[in-house]
Amino acid sequence: MARRRSRGGDAAIWPGFVDGLSSLILVLMVVLSLFVVAQFYLGEELTQKDTELNSLRAQIAKLAEDLGLARADKTRLELRIATLEDELAEGEARIAQLTEELAVAGSAIAASAEELEAEKALTEEQASEIATLNAQLAALRKQLASLQEALEAAEAKDLEQQAQIENLSTRLNAALARKVQELAEVRSRFFEALREALGDRDDIRVVGDRFVFESDVLFGSCSASLSAQGRIELKKLADVLLEIRGQIPSEIAWILRVDGHADQEPLGPACRLLYDSNWHLSAERAISVVQYLESQGVPPKRLVAAGFGEHQPLVPGRDPASLAINRRIEFKLTER
Repeated sequence: MARRRSRGGDAAIWPGFVDGLSSLILVLMVVLSLFVVAQFYLGEELTQKDTELNSLRAQIAKLAEDLGLARADKTRLELRIATLEDELAEGEARIAQLTEELAVAGSAIAASAEELEAEKALTEEQASEIATLNAQLAALRKQLASLQEALEAAEAKDLEQQAQIENLSTRLNAALARKVQELAEVRSRFFEALREALGDRDDIRVVGDRFVFESDVLFGSCSASLSAQGRIELKKLADVLLEIRGQIPSEIAWILRVDGHADQEPLGPACRLLYDSNWHLSAERAISVVQYLESQGVPPKRLVAAGFGEHQPLVPGRDPASLAINRRIEFKLTER
C-alpha cells in the first residue's frame, strides 16, 4: 500500500513539473523576444544618434572655422582701430599745429601799418616778377613753336632725302648689276676665246670662273722659271686678253688674278735649297706668270699674283694624277 502511494505521488508530481518547465521556457522566449526587439530599436536609435552626432561634429567644425574667421576679422579690425587711433592722434596734432599757425597768422594780421606796407610792396614786387616770368614764358613758347616748325621742316627734308637715297640705292644696285653682267659677259668671251686659242688639252681646264693650267705645262720640276712650252701657252692667253681688253667697259676696274698652287708633297732636299716652302714656290710661279704677261703688253695694274701653297687642292689623293692636277696656275678675270 505504501509503494503504490509513492508511485502514485510521483506520477502526480511529473505533469506539474513539466507544466512549470514549459511555462518557464515560454517566459524565457517572451523575454528573449522582448530583448531582441529592444536591441533592434536600440540599434536604430543609436544609428540615428550617430548621424546626429556627425551632423553636430560638422556644425562644430563649421562653427570653429567661422570662429577662426571671426577672430581674424577681429584682429584686422583691432589693427584698423589702432591705425585709425594713430591717424586720429595725427589729425589732432595737425589741428593743434594749424591752430597755432592760425594764432600766428592772427598776430601777423594785427601787425603794424609799416609791416602791412612792406608786405604790400613785397606783393607788388612779386606781381612784377610774375609778369616778367610770364613774358619770358611766352617768349619761350614762341621759340618752341619756331623750333617745332623747324623740326617739321627738317623731318620733311629728311623724308625727301631718304626717298632720294632709296632712289640712288636702286640706281646704284642696277648699275652694279649691269657691271656684274658686263663683266660676266666679258669673262665668258675671254674663256671662249682662250679655249679656242689653247685647243682641247687635258692639262688645261675651266673650273667655275677660273682657267686652270697644270704647272707642268708651264714649269719644270721645282722651278719657277717658265719653260719654252709655257711661254707659248701664256702668249696665247696674253693675246686673247689684249684682244678683249677693248671690249671691257672703261668704268669696270677689272684685273686678272694669277693664283699659284703647289701639290701636297713636301719639297725635296734639292728644292729646299731654292725655296723655303710650297708657299714660296707657288708664289714665285705666280709672279713669273705675271711678269711674262706684263712683258707681252698686259698692263701691270691689271695683274695680281698670289701664292696658296698646298692648302687648297682641287682633288683629294696623293697619286701622281691628283698631284699633277693640284699643282697648278689659276687665272680669274674679276673686278678689283
